[in-house]
Amino acid sequence: MKISEMRQMKTEELHGELDRLRRYTFDLRSQAVTEKLHDPSLLTRAKRDIARLFTVLRERGEEGVEQKQYHLEALATHKRTK
Repeated sequence: MKISEMRQMKTEELHGELDRLRRYTFDLRSQAVTEKLHDPSLLTRAKRDIARLFTVLRERGEEGVEQKQYHLEALATHKRTK
């Protein structure tokens, strides 16, 4: 995804995309460990997209992006366990 596309997204959408990319990166790492990853460059692209998202969020003055993300993940995990 291009950074110009990311800049057009709303902040909530960026957080959602960040969550999606982190899960995707986790899946790619799992595939790499089991030697089923056909294109290793996908992992690099996903990491760069995550970095671009952080750049856009910081440009918007978002502080504590990591903490907010961990909080959202904890809430989602907590809801699933109930």
